[in-house]
Amino acid sequence: AQRPRSGKGAISALRMAPIGTQDFKTGTTIVMDGNVYKVLEFLHVKPGKGSAFVRTKLKNLSNGGSLEKTFRAGESLEGADLTKLDMQFNYIDGDDYVFMDMTTFDTESVSADVIGEQSIWMKEGVETTILKYGNTILDVSVPSTLSLEVIETEPSRKGNPGDPELKAATLEGGSVIKVPVFISTGEKINVDTVNKKYLSRDNSDNKKKL
Repeated sequence: AQRPRSGKGAISALRMAPIGTQDFKTGTTIVMDGNVYKVLEFLHVKPGKGSAFVRTKLKNLSNGGSLEKTFRAGESLEGADLTKLDMQFNYIDGDDYVFMDMTTFDTESVSADVIGEQSIWMKEGVETTILKYGNTILDVSVPSTLSLEVIETEPSRKGNPGDPELKAATLEGGSVIKVPVFISTGEKINVDTVNKKYLSRDNSDNKKKL
């Protein structure tokens, strides 16, 4: 069966609850103009003169677009109460990404359009959070930090700790980020998936062997 496409009509029956800008958190979902938006970034600003406000970056979960919007401090908005599913990525089937609930073994197929830029983090077994309304999947997110193997990079060499040099590295899943020159192909590293940045070596496997 063809999955419903998300759009203005897709959220008409959502349970709405008011939410104030003071309650914003990364990942908060709100409804504006018939679409569901997820808060990606927010900043409370209290100018010396004038009224306080909240500057935000929002992702439109209905079409994948993003926008920057400023709200008055304390402004009340419609909150979107969506279903959250914790699922593990399994495999790609044509243009769909297949996820499984590891408790019930139920599966969900998500189109590449919904996955969007998150596709670069989709290695087998990665834990994800799926936002869903009815049969309509609006968003798939991965943890803010992932441990990934370096698939390809230049040979490692000793760097200057005071001013570390960086080089490009391709990671499992397909992402390409900058890493220190001492990182080798085959190593596992911790990555900030929000900013697409190297964080550290992942030495957890070595600790388990000790």
